[in-house]
Amino acid sequence: MRPRVENRWESRAVFNAAVVYENGMFSLFYRAADQPFKLTGEKPDPAHKFESVIGYATSTDGLNFERRDQPVYKGETAQEAWGVEDPRITKLDDTYYMLYTGFGGRSWDDIRISMATSKDLLTWERRGIVLDEPNKDAALFPERINGRYVLLHRRLPHIWLAFSDDLVHWDQHQIILETRPYSWEEKKIGIAGPPIKMEEGWLLVYHGVDHQHVYRLGFAVLDLQDPTKVLYRQREPILEPELVWEKEGLVPNVVFSCGAAELEDEIYVYYGAADTVIGVASMNKRELKRKLANV
Repeated sequence: MRPRVENRWESRAVFNAAVVYENGMFSLFYRAADQPFKLTGEKPDPAHKFESVIGYATSTDGLNFERRDQPVYKGETAQEAWGVEDPRITKLDDTYYMLYTGFGGRSWDDIRISMATSKDLLTWERRGIVLDEPNKDAALFPERINGRYVLLHRRLPHIWLAFSDDLVHWDQHQIILETRPYSWEEKKIGIAGPPIKMEEGWLLVYHGVDHQHVYRLGFAVLDLQDPTKVLYRQREPILEPELVWEKEGLVPNVVFSCGAAELEDEIYVYYGAADTVIGVASMNKRELKRKLANV
């Protein structure tokens, strides 16, 4: 998927998409922007304001998408004055939970994990800030564990996990994955989409950043009953910028995922490339299971 110049709100960038796959239909929720990103200076410059919104597209094959002409979700509060970013969607019971980053633009740290819910993927009800601290890269597990909701999030530079009884009060915050020195994930790491349940454990795709600011994807497996336990973590990345449109764009050398769709034999991982376009890569489930046979 590429930007569409005829729609101002998605004219410069489409990237970092959540995906829901149900009943043979792929629903893609992608971040879109109408201005290039100016990340210089001590704080955001109103003269170069960029604002992110979330677009909506559907597909029957996961490759060719039909887009709506208007965003499905936009910023409305002071915390979202510069937009809503990087959605990740989890279905629990009959409700879809979208966690996203609200960027207020008052400083570069003015980011808060926020939540919206929906019954039909089209109408979203804003639920407000989840953690009132500079934080992002968050998603809910697709089921409760020991009767509690489980949240993945990122306090720099590591991946954290927390629990809740009511989706409001969160406790037992703890690091589950740390950065690795002298590696492709040495500077910071954060989750891709919500974890996928497999017999071997919870499959967690995540991104890592090195000190040259290159973004790559890797994966780990968490224990089904106790997701604070990491059963496996691959040392090599599973995807890195190689193609021209992954290496060149508004932010070069980036592959960054917010969601994956589980099919019968494949897992489709959707990712933003160079913060400009959207790509998809697949993981074969049989090959993955062979790799995890001894976990």
